[in-house]
Amino acid sequence: MSRISSEQVKHVANLARLAITEEEAEKFTKQLDAIITFAEQLNELDTENVKPTYHVLDMKNVLREDIPQKGLPREEVLKNAPVHKDGQIKVPSILGE
Repeated sequence: MSRISSEQVKHVANLARLAITEEEAEKFTKQLDAIITFAEQLNELDTENVKPTYHVLDMKNVLREDIPQKGLPREEVLKNAPVHKDGQIKVPSILGE
């Protein structure tokens, strides 16, 4: 017995503004039924003693250590800025008034 009907597939396609043919609706019905069947099989697994994971690979922090360093002098930075005022770089406003 199919867990999803062709009418449900057509309804979802309509909500998504997708035009599908009758053949496509039947094809998607079978494919979605297979996906639902597989998901139901996963629900049958005993995961009682399985620790939750956030990533499938055992990864450690791969970032370099954050070491503070002295930056460029303000005058050096501002000489490359097309427009600056009061020691700050001026940029175009992105918010309306």
